[in-house]
Amino acid sequence: MLSYLADYEEYFGPLRVLRYQTLRVLLAAGTATMIGFILGPWLIHRLKVLKFGQHYDDDRTGELAQKFDKKNTPTMGGLLIFGSVFLSTFLWARPNVWIIVAMFVYAALTAVGYRDDYLKVVHKNRDGISSREKMMWQTLITVVALMVLLWHPMSSVKIRELWVPFLKDPVWIFAGGFGVVALFVLIFFWIVGFSNAINLTDGLDGLAVGCTITVALVYGIMAYAAGNFLISDYLLISHVPGTGELAIVCGALVGAGLAFLWYNSHPAEVFMGDTGSLALGGLIGVIAFMVQQPFTLVIVGGVFVAEAVSVIIQVGYFKYTKRKLGEGKRFFRMAPIHHHFQKLGWPETKVVARFWVISLICALAGLGTLKLR
Repeated sequence: MLSYLADYEEYFGPLRVLRYQTLRVLLAAGTATMIGFILGPWLIHRLKVLKFGQHYDDDRTGELAQKFDKKNTPTMGGLLIFGSVFLSTFLWARPNVWIIVAMFVYAALTAVGYRDDYLKVVHKNRDGISSREKMMWQTLITVVALMVLLWHPMSSVKIRELWVPFLKDPVWIFAGGFGVVALFVLIFFWIVGFSNAINLTDGLDGLAVGCTITVALVYGIMAYAAGNFLISDYLLISHVPGTGELAIVCGALVGAGLAFLWYNSHPAEVFMGDTGSLALGGLIGVIAFMVQQPFTLVIVGGVFVAEAVSVIIQVGYFKYTKRKLGEGKRFFRMAPIHHHFQKLGWPETKVVARFWVISLICALAGLGTLKLR
C-alpha cells in the first residue's frame, strides 16, 4: 500500500525511492520485525491465559519434552509470524498475481493449521484434524492457486515452465490437460511435502524458524533475480516479470522469523505449532514454483529434507525388519533426526546451532546453482 506513495513523487521528490524493490524489502523486513516484537508479548500472554499449551502423548517425545521443560509451553505462535508477514507485505508490496497467490496460500494454510492446533490443545484431540480433511483442504488450496496462476495473463505462460538447477532452459512445458494435471501434482507435492518437513523440524527451540530464515533469504534473492530482466539474463535463469515483489514477502518472512526466534529461542516461550509450520511450508513451496526454482528448494531446504527423509527411513526400516525378523528395529535412535542427536547426548542448543550451520551451507549451495548453468 505504501509503495504507491511513489506515484506522488512530483509533490515530494524523495518518495521516488519507494519504487526500488530493494528498499522495500528492507522496509518490509524491518516492519515485520517491529510488529513481531510489539505483538509477541501480548500474544504469548493470551495463549498462556487460554492454556493453549503443547501436549505430548507419545512416550518418547514426552520424555524429552519433560526433560527440557516444554510440556506446557504455549503453541500457535505461527499466528505471530503470519500477522507480521501479512501486515508488512500489505504495506510494502505492490499487489500482483504472484503476491495474491502467495498470500492466499499462506492465509488458507494458516487457517488449516490453526484448526489442527485448536483441536489438539483445546479439545485434547492428539491427532487434530484427520489426514483426509487436511488433504482435502490442501488439495482445494492448491487447485485454487493453480487456477488463478493459469488464468491470469501475467502468470499463465511462465507457470507452465519447469526449470531445474544447472540448466539454462526449461526442461518441460506443461501443455494441455495432462500438463495441467502434472503441474498440479508437482505443486501439491511441494506444498504438502515441505509443510510436513517443517512440521517435523519444529521439535527443538529455534530450529525450524532458524532454518526457515535462511531459506527465505535465498528465495528473496532468487525472486528479485527472476523479476529483474538484466540479472536473470546474466545468470541465464528464467525471467518472470512481477516476481520481484515476492522478494518483499521473503523479506517480511525473514523479519517475522527473527522476531519469532527471539521468543522461540531456548528456552522457548512459544512454539509455532501447525499454525506456523503448515503455512510456512506451503508458502515457501509455492514461491519456489512461482520463481521457477522448485528443485533448488531441495538443496536450499536441505535440513527440512533430511528431517523428512529420516522419518521415512525410520518407518520403512521398522516395517521391513518387523516383516523379515518378526521384531521391528529402528535405524535411528529416534526420528526426526534431531532427536537422534539428542539421544546421543548432544545438548539441545548444540543440535540447533549445528543444524543452523548446515542450513546456511545448504543455502549457499543453493545460491551457487544460480551461476552454474
